Amino acid sequence: MHDYSNNHNRHATVPALLVDELSVSFSMYGRGTAKADLDAIRALSLDVMPGELLAVVGASGSGKSVLAHAVMGILPKNARVGGRILYRGEPLTEKRLGALRGTEIAFIPQAVDYLDPLMRVDRQVIGTRGTRAAQEEIFARYRLAPEVGRQYPFQLSGGMARRVLFATAAVGGDVKLVVADEPTPGLGPDLCAKMMNHFRQFADAGAGVLLITHDVDLALGYADRVAVFYAGVTVEIATAAEFASGGAALRHPYSRAFADALPQNAFRPIPGRQPYAGGLGKGCPFFDRCTERRTDCASGDVPMRALRGGKVRCLHAT
Repeated sequence: MHDYSNNHNRHATVPALLVDELSVSFSMYGRGTAKADLDAIRALSLDVMPGELLAVVGASGSGKSVLAHAVMGILPKNARVGGRILYRGEPLTEKRLGALRGTEIAFIPQAVDYLDPLMRVDRQVIGTRGTRAAQEEIFARYRLAPEVGRQYPFQLSGGMARRVLFATAAVGGDVKLVVADEPTPGLGPDLCAKMMNHFRQFADAGAGVLLITHDVDLALGYADRVAVFYAGVTVEIATAAEFASGGAALRHPYSRAFADALPQNAFRPIPGRQPYAGGLGKGCPFFDRCTERRTDCASGDVPMRALRGGKVRCLHAT
């Protein structure tokens, strides 16, 4: 594992991205014609500094992709959003996002169907800010043959389509924030490492990189910090080195359980399951599974607080 903790801009005081107590619910029909709000995420908080790669980890359904869609302004119309999202110190309004998306803010989505099925690949990569020379150079960098540019998305393999998505983010523009939602599935180990090196290069050049991933082992080799999500809540933000160490280095009981379940650690699962989004209540969402729980953990707000150089959402973490 590499140590990048001193590589990002320690003199930066304004985050490239600040997410403060973000909540997202979806208005949905239940039985009959009755409508109800389904809470997808309840309290997500994190910051990404210029020059930093922040990895976001957690089980499926913890809110990782919803966060990415909220930041990029692509949530469906039935979504209700609370909290704050700031880009370089200013609110990321719909109007501002429209001007910045694809220039200063690059998005690499999880689903390859974000590519336009009716447009040739080379034209999608060039877009409105690239050049033919830049497109050809980036294709060579990502091992995409020149003839791929003349193809349509349906003619690409899954791995090729993911590389094309990355190329659309990397060509042209002065990128200051990269939001990547599960960018490596379908890629072999060599290409995964190459892609992660490119994310690292974005960060080392001064951009903030928000990397949402299930491949925790891979991310730990390149990340500065790790944000741990559970049931729509940020439970901890720690350095990558602390997360790799696990145990007492981490602050939240779920973070320790998550780290212990990794193959290189105890590989020890815990009983129970993450609450369904619609079942989020008051208090700590990990309460039912936590071996360290106390009565006051079950109700009321559990604020995010600074602890031992990181952040944790736990009343009794020390």
